Amino acid sequence: MFSGIIEEFATVVDIRHDRENIDFTLTCSFTDELRIDQSVAHNGVCLTVISIQELTPEQCSRFNVQNPMCYVVTAMKETLDRTNLGLLRIGDKVNVERSMLMNGRLDGHIVQGHVDQTAVCTAKDDADGSTYFTFEYPENLEMARKGYFTVDKGSVTVNGVSLTVCNPTQNTFQVAIIPYTMEHTNFQDIEVGTRVNIEFDILGKYIARLSQFAES
Repeated sequence: MFSGIIEEFATVVDIRHDRENIDFTLTCSFTDELRIDQSVAHNGVCLTVISIQELTPEQCSRFNVQNPMCYVVTAMKETLDRTNLGLLRIGDKVNVERSMLMNGRLDGHIVQGHVDQTAVCTAKDDADGSTYFTFEYPENLEMARKGYFTVDKGSVTVNGVSLTVCNPTQNTFQVAIIPYTMEHTNFQDIEVGTRVNIEFDILGKYIARLSQFAES
């Protein structure tokens, strides 16, 4: 379980295809603290650390990293089909968050790390220092009945970032990004046409499911 509060970027330093799966090698400042089998959210996708390795001096120089340690995670075909991880390239920045400590504050909202689908940025507008992003996803009434939708002032996760929804429609929503979030997440790389991962609020899904039982 995660909170949607991004810790930092991880940089993709290697990508290897293994049949229909992809192994991603990444580096970040807390690699030394990771262990094999640990869960880390990458752009909101919960992935398991399968290996911890050491970068070559050439890789350290190329990616301008001080910590020579890196780690490997695997994304299976189902994950690649539902998320934007298959679009990653070497050198890309990924939002990362380690799993939530149960004795800590829930600063964002309950995030499972199970991305529901992708959305495309359709607008990016300045708002006196902050930035409004508009995202659009395929309209599907059946999925909406199951809780896959957004509500005004509700929560949504975009590339792993816990955000508050504004101006939702049946298949679009806006989020406002403050300068701090822009600086510390890969929202700084999002432009019109960029595809992002979204996870709808799990509480909304449960409420929608209960409503279906009440109707039957």
